[in-house]
Amino acid sequence: MSRTLVGNIGLLVTNDSSFDGTPLGLVTNAAFLIERGTISWIGEMDSAPRAEVANYIDAHGRCIIPGFVDSHAHLIFAGDRSEEFRARMQGERYSSGGIDSTVQLTRQADNGHLLQSGRRLVAEANASGTTTIECKSGYGLTVEDEARQLVVARQLTEETTFLGAHVVPKEYADSPDDYVDLVCGPMLDAAKPHAKWIDVFCDKGAFTGDQARKILKAGMAKGLLPRIHANQLEPGEGVQVGVELGAASVDHVTYLSDADIDLLSGSKTLATLLPAAEFSTRSVYSDARRLFEAGVKVALASDCNPGSSYTTNIPFVIALAVRELHFSPEQAIWSATKGGAMALRRKDVGHLGLSAQANFSILSTPSYIHLAYRPGVPLIDEVWRNGTRIK
Repeated sequence: MSRTLVGNIGLLVTNDSSFDGTPLGLVTNAAFLIERGTISWIGEMDSAPRAEVANYIDAHGRCIIPGFVDSHAHLIFAGDRSEEFRARMQGERYSSGGIDSTVQLTRQADNGHLLQSGRRLVAEANASGTTTIECKSGYGLTVEDEARQLVVARQLTEETTFLGAHVVPKEYADSPDDYVDLVCGPMLDAAKPHAKWIDVFCDKGAFTGDQARKILKAGMAKGLLPRIHANQLEPGEGVQVGVELGAASVDHVTYLSDADIDLLSGSKTLATLLPAAEFSTRSVYSDARRLFEAGVKVALASDCNPGSSYTTNIPFVIALAVRELHFSPEQAIWSATKGGAMALRRKDVGHLGLSAQANFSILSTPSYIHLAYRPGVPLIDEVWRNGTRIK
């Protein structure tokens, strides 16, 4: 049995509070042992087991953090919307953009092209420290195209989400309830074998609270787990629907009332914040302090998509969260690792405790704080997943 010792770690983030009483579970002068791709021992370097260690990884005093868990991404699409972005940044109108343009190109693309594009984005994410990523459909909006998006997504990750209720497609503009019926019926049946989660965009210009509730309940009846886009563009019913149905997370939540925060604080539903979307659309940033003060668990994710957040880089998201959303560096690191894992209801990733997957990044710096302190600088030296180096 192969055993790998990772040692000489200046600062280790475990997300196991039993080490130091803080959420990050910091250990200095640390080491951990990997067996069969999981963590089997963790502690101070001086106490590290030496017998029958086949491999040794010297961290040279650098900081090690758990692999990022990106719990909200849209990776399966064709084309881009760079012209739309340019126009938006210059305050111009752009009539040829929007989700509809991505839907048209995605429907025209074959599976090979979609897979190649998705693999490129996953490789980008891996290179910046992400070792677990969720992937949604939502750019097909037909029975066939939603199913094949998920077939492609399943080749990239086990965390696949059916988002047929992304927007109402143009062909159903005059009969949105008919589209809801399609999503709840034939589309759900076609998507179910390839998805773990079901999601709905419950917001202005997308789906109402009642429509979202109907779609999520249909998915849950078929064995899919609920999550929901909520309150990105304006206050609404999304948080209420998500908490009512026990969604793992409500995502975006830029606009939160005191009642919304009370609902979240009394539930097991996480709030997933996506500040790169606000950055790319010049929208208002939420103030995460309200959530933390209420005891709400928070995740950070990329929202990678071609229209409003075309990034896979979680260190960039962390820097935004600290600078614009009033996270502390510690809250941002936790939310991008353990928080993301909780938003996917995963206990085997997002931390470096015993029996966790050996998913971690070795930074080029002595502290995780540098991820926010030095934005835009590539500080991820090495990335490991299941005990195997992928960068």
